[in-house]
Amino acid sequence: MVEWTDQERAVISSIFANIDYDDIGPKSLSRCLIVYPWTQRYFGAFGNLYNAEAIKSNPNIAAHGTTVLHGLDRALKNMDNIKATYAELSVLHSEKLHVDPDNFKLLSDCLTIVIAAKMGSAFTPETQAIFQKFLAVVVSALGRQYH
Repeated sequence: MVEWTDQERAVISSIFANIDYDDIGPKSLSRCLIVYPWTQRYFGAFGNLYNAEAIKSNPNIAAHGTTVLHGLDRALKNMDNIKATYAELSVLHSEKLHVDPDNFKLLSDCLTIVIAAKMGSAFTPETQAIFQKFLAVVVSALGRQYH
C-alpha cells in the first residue's frame, strides 16, 4: 500500500481542481497518439488518425481523452486503495481490449507534460514528483491484471 502525506494529497487535489478536463484530456491523449504512433492501433474505430492534425481534431479522441482524465477522479477519491479501484479497468484493458500495459506509462508521461505546460512555473519539481508518484500508482494498478 502506498502512503500519502497530507501535502501530497493536497497537491494532487489542487492539480485536479484547477484543470479543464475537456482541454487537458484530449491534448494528453492526442500527444500520446502522435508521439507514440504505435499506440494508435487501439483506436482503429475512432476514424481518421492519419496525421497529427487529424488526431488533434478527432472528436472521438477528444471525448476519450476527457473520459480517461475523468477516470483519474476515481483514484483521487480512493487514494488509499487505488489498486482495488482500478481492478475492473485492469481486467477490461488486459483481457478484452488487449492494451499493452506500457502504454499506460506513455499516456501518464504525456499527461504530465500537458499539465506542466498548462501550470507553468507552478509545476515545481516537488509538484512534479508528487504528481508522478500518483500516476505511477495508477499505472501500476491498471497493469496489475497483466502480472
